Amino acid sequence: MSKEYNEKDIRNEYSELTKLLIEKELTITTMESCTAGQIASLITDTEGSSAVMKGAFVTYCNEAKIMLGVPAQIINRYSVYSEETAVAMAKVCQDKYNADIGVGVTGTMGNVDPANAGSSTPGTIYFAISYKDNVSSFYKEISPQDSRLEYKFAVAKEVIDELMNIITNE
Repeated sequence: MSKEYNEKDIRNEYSELTKLLIEKELTITTMESCTAGQIASLITDTEGSSAVMKGAFVTYCNEAKIMLGVPAQIINRYSVYSEETAVAMAKVCQDKYNADIGVGVTGTMGNVDPANAGSSTPGTIYFAISYKDNVSSFYKEISPQDSRLEYKFAVAKEVIDELMNIITNE
């Protein structure tokens, strides 16, 4: 059974997240690959988000991740599509922006990535959330979606579920 992802509901959840971050005086940043900045965009759709969003990186290719500080050895050893890479992405962006929360997202949407064909499985997503001094990593399988945008919202939904869980249970 495939999971349903409702764009309006996801937008509302990100609005609630941004308000919660403002209330708790927590800052956030992202390093996004497959979502291409969609999560940062959703966070900043709510008024007042400049108080919590430090900045974001869209690192669509391996070189961009490495240039910002994700160790090439991690990508070479585990592949760009791995929990290890997502963890490094979350830590790097958190560190670069000196934020309370760093979110790293990598994965393959609806087709095999020709630049990383050996490790690319459509619908396979890895993300990590670095919150203060703790890092949690996640692996999710996204059911086929009708468009790239729908894939991005599906991933954003998976991320916000875990983000809210981490922030509200501290």
